[in-house]
Amino acid sequence: MEKSNTFYAINAITKEPLEGEFINTSKDEINKTVARATLAFDIYRKKDKNSIADFLATIADEILNLGDELIQRCHLETALPVARLEGERGRTMEQLKLFATVVREGSWVDARIDKADPDRKPLPKSDIRHMLLPLGPVAVFGASNFPLAFSVAGGDTASALAAGCPVIVKAHEAHPGTSKLVAKAIENAIQKCQMPEGTFSIIYGNTNEVGENLVKHPGIKAVGFTGSFRGGNALVGYANSRPEPIPVFAEMGSTNPVFILPNALKQKGEQIASSLAASITLGVGQFCTNPGLTFVEKSETINHFYSNLKSGISETNSATMLTPNMLKTYNAGLKRAGDIALVEVLAKGKSDSAENGAVANVFKTSIENFQSNELLAEENFGPSSIIVEANSKESILEAARNLKGHLTATIHGTEEDFENYKELFSILELKVGRIIINGYPTGVEVCHAMVHGGPYPATSAPQSTSVGTNAIKRFVRPVCFQDYPNAFLPEGLKNENLGNIWRLIDGELSKASID
Repeated sequence: MEKSNTFYAINAITKEPLEGEFINTSKDEINKTVARATLAFDIYRKKDKNSIADFLATIADEILNLGDELIQRCHLETALPVARLEGERGRTMEQLKLFATVVREGSWVDARIDKADPDRKPLPKSDIRHMLLPLGPVAVFGASNFPLAFSVAGGDTASALAAGCPVIVKAHEAHPGTSKLVAKAIENAIQKCQMPEGTFSIIYGNTNEVGENLVKHPGIKAVGFTGSFRGGNALVGYANSRPEPIPVFAEMGSTNPVFILPNALKQKGEQIASSLAASITLGVGQFCTNPGLTFVEKSETINHFYSNLKSGISETNSATMLTPNMLKTYNAGLKRAGDIALVEVLAKGKSDSAENGAVANVFKTSIENFQSNELLAEENFGPSSIIVEANSKESILEAARNLKGHLTATIHGTEEDFENYKELFSILELKVGRIIINGYPTGVEVCHAMVHGGPYPATSAPQSTSVGTNAIKRFVRPVCFQDYPNAFLPEGLKNENLGNIWRLIDGELSKASID
């Protein structure tokens, strides 16, 4: 039977189709869309920094102008609570405004100037200048679990637009109605700010073919993605198979290991257990920073910790996941873990709506069993976690050394613990993008210093971050200008420094103009 070229959004709770028909974007239409973005790039990349900053801020205003219609549609498509979505809308707007401030200030372009020295012996020195310039049209794939903050106008789009790159978003098939509304907000901002047509576009599809056609188009110069390991790896494969390979910045999930050290377990075990249960089940576990793995050292107080963790998990009601397929995958992951020998169910949540809801599960096993079963280290997206019990510090350190790449790692400990386990800090620096002390990984602050990334397989580009202002540097490349006429230099490198940005001049940061 031939698959339909049209699809509908589904009410995440009732599983009924929602209003609005969506059509899989054809290869021909993708070609036209990329052609418009390519033409727009020649104009948009030369816009002054204040114009781009105003554009980003206007997008934020236009998203707010969508009002309750956006929140209600998003709630229907995702089953996420209204309060959560209102908070996520605020985060989406703040990301755009943060990048607007970065662009307006301007120093992010990393301008470097080494002045000429014609009298240098034995050879004169040329005038050499360096600056980051935008790559070109960027393909962005919306994430299922953050339908606003990691979607159409999310961090990938905001940072690419801030860098001077047009964006083509492939809307997530689970919330196309939400995506269409946000796209309209961006289109309104384009008109108000008189940006070129093609600066932003959106395409739709519930087939892999749509995304493949977009990534393989020669006019696309980079890709931003947040989602599954399988999906991210597929995009990397498409990008690398092109005659001109391009970078793919794919955030592909993580089990985010937590280490609870002995004295912390003894002194604060009850508090840690309660907060860990809350972090595991927050948002039905649908966060890429969900703590899916916890290492503890066996002690006389460990059963009290288990009892409190079990109490916190058992009080958690089952809840609707973002899509039926996500629930199916989650339940399959629970079965896989439960079928492994020497893995026991430590705690289980309520299942009062088991037909449509995900039930929280926490498993427990020994560190020896964990080390011999690679499946236990894999992410199961949803409200589940595995507690790994060790008999010694050495076995915990060895397990840490054997970890693959993750987005985060968390250490709970006292000052004495930190001294006794000081090797753990050095090990984890090589394994993750963010290390948390006496906290919890769920919740990613949008700020200048944030790193939301990590070594493979957490991401496809461990040198980058998808959250924080450094995300802008994914979509640029350095260009060197040697003995260039001042009139033809980019604004940030001209002698006059009209943008009043910080520049590295002969090795020293300065805002001075050059004579």
